[in-house]
Amino acid sequence: MKWITWSGVGVDRIACGWLIRRAIDKDAEFVLIPRGRDWKEMDGIPFDIPGANLSHRRGRCTFCTILKEYSINDRVMDQICAIVDAADSVNDLLPPPEAPGIDVICRGLVKVLKDDLRALEVGAILFEALYTQLMEDL
Repeated sequence: MKWITWSGVGVDRIACGWLIRRAIDKDAEFVLIPRGRDWKEMDGIPFDIPGANLSHRRGRCTFCTILKEYSINDRVMDQICAIVDAADSVNDLLPPPEAPGIDVICRGLVKVLKDDLRALEVGAILFEALYTQLMEDL
């Protein structure tokens, strides 16, 4: 299946790409479009684009929305949801300690790689490592 999102990926879109391939669609193909381009006539599932079903809701990041929409019940994914949510959204809550670091690393990946699709691939390794470590910590 094709999954559509805006180019200029950051922590939420990178995490969503990993989540989609890990838990929903192992063969997902990501289509990155310029910010503001109309996605409604495109063939695929849009995510992390305002107005799409899979986007921010009630102040929560798209990663959290995808977990809910696809009924992914996993304690470690819930922890990652809290981390990505804190890294991607402005809120008054005390963020998990991993949030600022994950955000900085994802922003750096995009700058170093200069290729959003490559950033999704490399970012998937980062989030898989985070998942593995959090699983061990349970």
